[in-house]
Amino acid sequence: MLRLVLPLLVIAVIVLVIVRPGPIVRMLRGKPRPALEEDPREILKRRYAAGEIDEDEYFRRMSGLSQDW
Repeated sequence: MLRLVLPLLVIAVIVLVIVRPGPIVRMLRGKPRPALEEDPREILKRRYAAGEIDEDEYFRRMSGLSQDW
């Protein structure tokens, strides 16, 4: 019984990896992980730290994000 189930299990795993590649396969192929949606506040902090926006722009945009629309 085990001699029949084990090869079928191995084949099923191989088919799943080919049809729907997971994070391990993506990592082995060298593809980057899909980016998670970033928090807009974190993006603003990073842009301010990098000097892309000045202090006034940073605070203006942060206050806009904190308002309830």
